[in-house]
Amino acid sequence: MTKIHDSDVIVIGSGIGGLTAAALLARYGKRVIVCESHTIPGGAAHTFRRRGFEFDSGPSFYCGLTSTESLNPVKQVLDVLGESLESVPYDPLGLYHFPEATLPIYSNAELSCEELAKITLQGAKEFKRFEERLLPLYEAMKGIPTLALRADWQVIPVLIGRYLPSLLKMLPHLPLVQASVGHVMDTTVQDPWVRRLIDLECFLLSGLKAHGTIAPEIAFMLGERSRVGVEYPIGGSGAIVKALVRGLERWNGKLLLGHHVEQILVDSGKVIGVRLAKGEILKAPIVISNASIWDTYTKLLRPEDLPSSYRKAALDTPAVDSFMHLHLGIRADSLENLTGHHVVVHDTSKDITVPGNTCMISIPSVWDATLAPEGHYVVHAYTLEPYAGWERNQEYEQKKREKAQTLYRALEKIIPDIRERVVLELIGTPLTHAYYLRRYKGTYGPAIEAGQGMFPGPHTPIRGLYRVGDSTTPGIGVPAVAASGILCANTLVR
Repeated sequence: MTKIHDSDVIVIGSGIGGLTAAALLARYGKRVIVCESHTIPGGAAHTFRRRGFEFDSGPSFYCGLTSTESLNPVKQVLDVLGESLESVPYDPLGLYHFPEATLPIYSNAELSCEELAKITLQGAKEFKRFEERLLPLYEAMKGIPTLALRADWQVIPVLIGRYLPSLLKMLPHLPLVQASVGHVMDTTVQDPWVRRLIDLECFLLSGLKAHGTIAPEIAFMLGERSRVGVEYPIGGSGAIVKALVRGLERWNGKLLLGHHVEQILVDSGKVIGVRLAKGEILKAPIVISNASIWDTYTKLLRPEDLPSSYRKAALDTPAVDSFMHLHLGIRADSLENLTGHHVVVHDTSKDITVPGNTCMISIPSVWDATLAPEGHYVVHAYTLEPYAGWERNQEYEQKKREKAQTLYRALEKIIPDIRERVVLELIGTPLTHAYYLRRYKGTYGPAIEAGQGMFPGPHTPIRGLYRVGDSTTPGIGVPAVAASGILCANTLVR
């Protein structure tokens, strides 16, 4: 077995949050080791290949990966690491398919409003007021890059010393920072169609509807998509992972694949290292867990390592449901001018959060032909699905097929003969998520509603133990978890 030397920092898990923190700390001069259970890095953002088709396992929608104007934390980190991505810009950003109408969403806000006015003229006027209420918050946020922030009191002298003009510009918008999108919506939008549209956009971004989503998330999304547009990275989400790994290794950090951490070792309330499943012990004064809050506190730590009241409160954090996934390889003949992103809402009499009612569809090979064999496309469709009730028993395969039908019906709105085109079909369930990603109940993260609690950030009660990932910062997706890695890394550098 290769001898692994002691290090300054051990990172558990190579998701975007873990890789971001690790690569930045390596850039800052720390000796960093990343331990990943899987044979592929990336966590929920990894890509995988089957019979010549390359699939994104999770994220499919990207914004601001290459523009110098971007506020995306991923872009900021890659710049510091000396890495970059190749991407393809596209417009419209996607099509929202409701039973009564289809709405294209463009990076040009005026064009999107014109399309919305065809459905509801009054609603379009109200949506413009909604945007005008939130965009000044985005403009204020522009002056304070995520890369400058940290998650402790020392952020105050940094902000005052370097970003005082931007901080003063932010002051009038402070009431919005912790406000919900629903609060802004209630004061600007009455039209039921547009209220449902805002709920949908919030749900796609945070996993929660407008009253559960904090305003800065939507302000960021509205600003970025109109200012820098959207783009798809050549190579999919795996290209982002590879760029972060290159950055980590460029600055002498180490990535160990197939190295499952079995336990975080704690002595007298302080981290001393980790024990691998193979029995090897790696020592370090700092450990960063990229595992979820539930997996970190139940599987990686002993109950006695944490104060009981803190542990109970953390484990009681509500979780977003898991997903059903449908990954397809299809024949692409006669599918010219296909748009790559779609959202289908089946039934407007049901809530958009009802499992199976809202289906997200990504066909990235319309932009990146390298993802599929010639003459074919890759398709990724997914929808919410609770973990409860799933078992690997004799009914499992049948249940998988039944649950996938809502995704096929959504796809038929885009490609009517989709079933006849399929040459490769992979159906993923919450159990698939839980197994391959080592995620508690296959979840995508906490469902902490605006005003109902704060995300805990990187700190834990154990000295030397920190956390990154989707259960530390609000928002679902790559920018949020990259931001968690930045905040953690900067907090550890004095």
